[in-house]
Amino acid sequence: MGLNVDWGVVLAFAGGLVLLYILGKIFVKPARFILKFILNGVAGGVLLWLINLIGNQYGFSIVINPITALIAGFLGIPGVILLLLLGPILNI
Repeated sequence: MGLNVDWGVVLAFAGGLVLLYILGKIFVKPARFILKFILNGVAGGVLLWLINLIGNQYGFSIVINPITALIAGFLGIPGVILLLLLGPILNI
């Protein structure tokens, strides 16, 4: 009445778990980075649009061109604040 254990199956199962753990570590961090990057870009774009929407009523706007879009996309909300601060200086 002994328990017959196939150690090859146990080792394969353990190896699969280790491989799954390693793949999770490899792919989760870049996915978080990409998600954060996308959310930053969306937040920057929405804020840039809102500033232009509200600012047009007061004669103020930030020109949306490839450079300002990249700054707002890469840096997000801090990028839009940077554009607000540098706008009068650089005439953007």
